Amino acid sequence: MQTSETLEKVAEELAKLPSIGRKTANRIAMYLAKQPEDEVTALSNALLQLKEKIKLCSVCCNITEGDPCIICSSQKRIESSICIVEEPGDVFAIEKTNEFKGKYHVLHGIISPLDGIGPEDIKVKELLMRLGSNVEEVILALNPSVEGEYTITYLSRLIKPLNIKISRIARGIPVGTDLEFADEITLAKALEGRITL
Repeated sequence: MQTSETLEKVAEELAKLPSIGRKTANRIAMYLAKQPEDEVTALSNALLQLKEKIKLCSVCCNITEGDPCIICSSQKRIESSICIVEEPGDVFAIEKTNEFKGKYHVLHGIISPLDGIGPEDIKVKELLMRLGSNVEEVILALNPSVEGEYTITYLSRLIKPLNIKISRIARGIPVGTDLEFADEITLAKALEGRITL
């Protein structure tokens, strides 16, 4: 039962966000309706600024406010190593580890023929333009889905003739997981990617 058209419209828009179901959207809309006007205004202004200020880095295609982004313009990053990821969120996840010191390239998707997404629909052309003589290694850090594997195979075939080392992130059992709860594919990949001690 609808009590307010405006509230319903806000909930409808919130439900379009990833991981926000209809019930959660309704709760958020009700929460916002109860908040002081200045807090709701601050949120709406922040959202508007997000759209006005955020753009894609002309080098790596990551989201940024400045162009080139902080990572691409850093003199401390290793120029010869590029980590290829699917989405900007993947850059943030890898950066949290403080392990990778090279640069990135964000594809903004993966090849998915069933969804009508081909190489021309993601940032493959931009990647190939970056692979000059100073790039020695490309690390493929894509999600281990069928589409991710297909994209890895496609990119490997494109990059191999350039005599650039191609590697991929290891796959296996997450820390804190019992082996009995791992699926067969994950367990097989963990065995395949084992390291010598």
